[in-house]
Amino acid sequence: MTGSPDDDKVVPLDRDPFAALRRATSARIGLGRAGEAMPLASVLAFQHAHAKARDAVHLPLDVEGLEARLAPFRPIRVKSEAETRATYLKRPDLGRRLAEASRAALAQVGSGFDVAVLIADGLSATAVDAHGAAVFEALARRLGAFRLAPPVIATQGRVALGDDVGEALGARLVVVLIGERPGLSVAESLGAYLTFAPQRGRRDNERNCVSNIHGQGGLSVEAAADKIAWLAREALARGLTGVGLKDEEPAALGAAQAPPTLPPAM
Repeated sequence: MTGSPDDDKVVPLDRDPFAALRRATSARIGLGRAGEAMPLASVLAFQHAHAKARDAVHLPLDVEGLEARLAPFRPIRVKSEAETRATYLKRPDLGRRLAEASRAALAQVGSGFDVAVLIADGLSATAVDAHGAAVFEALARRLGAFRLAPPVIATQGRVALGDDVGEALGARLVVVLIGERPGLSVAESLGAYLTFAPQRGRRDNERNCVSNIHGQGGLSVEAAADKIAWLAREALARGLTGVGLKDEEPAALGAAQAPPTLPPAM
C-alpha cells in the first residue's frame, strides 16, 4: 500500500482541536495537560467553580435585602418545616411543607387571588439574591390585569412549598421562583414553577417549569418574565398546568412577527 502524502505532515503544537467546541459550550472539554496532570489554570478554575456551587447551597438567603427590594409590594416572610439548613438538605419532605405559624399568618392575608408568587431559596440562595426580585418585578408588570397576592419569601423551601402557600392564600395559580441546583458552570440559576389550583399533594407532572434564568448565557430576566407571564395567562384561561399545557409562546409570537434578520456567517 502506498502511504498518503499527508502521512509525513506534522500538526503544529499550537493548534487546538477543541477551541471551536469550547466556544459553543460551557462544558469542560479539551483542558490539556501539564505532564501527567491538568494545567494549573484548569485545576484552579474547577476549584473556584466548585466553591461557588457549594456556597450557593449553604449560604443563607439575604431575606432582609429581598424584603427591602420588594417593599412596595408588602412581602410576607414564611418558613418551611425544616428548621435548619442541615435539616433541609437531609429531609426534602420538610422543605415542602409550611410551618404551622407561617400557614396561619398567610391565612390572615386574604383570599381570592388570581396569582400568588413564592420566592424560595431552594438550592441556590445566590440565584435568588441575584435574580429573584427582578423577575418578580418584571412579572408583576406583565400580570397587572390579575389580582396578585403579596410576594411570599420562604427560607428552606422546596418547589412543592408553593402548593401550601397557594392553598393558604386561596390563589388560583402559584408561581414558585426558586434557586436551582448549582452546577460547575452556573451556580446562580433561577427556576420558575407554575401550578394551577395549588394544594398539598400536587404532583410534578401538574406543573410547568421555566429554568436556567441567569445572566451567563441563560434566559434573561425580561425573557423569563415574558415566558412565565404567557404560561400564567394560559393556565388561568384553560384551568390547568403541567403536561396538558404546552409552551407555545414562540409559535404564537412568530405568527405576528417576521423572523429576525441574522448577521452573515463569519
